[in-house]
Amino acid sequence: MVTPMRAPTHPVRVNAHLDAPLSRWLWLVKWLLAIPHYVVLFFLWIAFTVVSVIAFFAILFTERYPRGLFDFNVGVLRWSWRVAYYSYGALGTDRYPPFSLGEEPDYPARLDIAYPERLSRGLVLVKWWLLAIPQYIVVGFFLGASHLGWWDVGLIGVLTIFAGVALAFTEKYPKDLYDLIMGLNRWALRVAAYAALMTDVYPPFRLDQGGSEESPSEAGLWQDR
Repeated sequence: MVTPMRAPTHPVRVNAHLDAPLSRWLWLVKWLLAIPHYVVLFFLWIAFTVVSVIAFFAILFTERYPRGLFDFNVGVLRWSWRVAYYSYGALGTDRYPPFSLGEEPDYPARLDIAYPERLSRGLVLVKWWLLAIPQYIVVGFFLGASHLGWWDVGLIGVLTIFAGVALAFTEKYPKDLYDLIMGLNRWALRVAAYAALMTDVYPPFRLDQGGSEESPSEAGLWQDR
C-alpha cells in the first residue's frame, strides 16, 4: 500500500473549527457587531506597519526580528484572523472575538507563526515588494480592494456570503465551501506574514484546504532556514 506524501508544514499555521449550530440570521448584522473590533484594528494595523519598518532595519543589520516586535505583530494577525473568522472572512463561529493579542486557545480560530532565529539580510530588501508581487496578485483576487469608495468584495467575501445564504435556508454550512474558504484565508495569511518580514519561507502556490493543518512538533524546524 502506498502512503500519500504530506505537504511540508508551513511556519505560518492557521487552524480553525466550524462551530455548530450557527445562527441562521446573525451573519446579517455581524458587520455592525464587529465595528468595535474594526476601530481597534485600524490603529493596530498602523502600529503593525510601524513595527514592520523597525523590524526591516533590525533584520538588515542584525539578521534578527526583535522578539517583542515579532510577538506584537503575530498578535495583530491573530486578532485580525479571529475577527475575519467571526465576520465575513469565514462566518465560522458566532462566538464574539476577544479583544486580545494573545493566543486564546479556546477560540475556534487560531494562528501561530514559528519565530525565526535568523532571517536573510538580502531577502529583506526584496521579498516584501519584488518577490511577493505574484502573491499580491493572487491574494488581491481573494480579498478584493477598495476603489474610489466602491468595495470589491473579493472571492473570499463572495463565497462567505454564499455560506450565509446556505445557513439562512438550510441551517447548515456546506463543508466543501468551508474547506475552500479556509484554504483561501490560509493562503492570504501566509502571504501577509511573508510580506511583513516574519518568515523567509516563500508562501506556496498551494490551496491547503480544511480547518486544520498539522502543527510541527518542533518549531525550530523553520528557525534556521
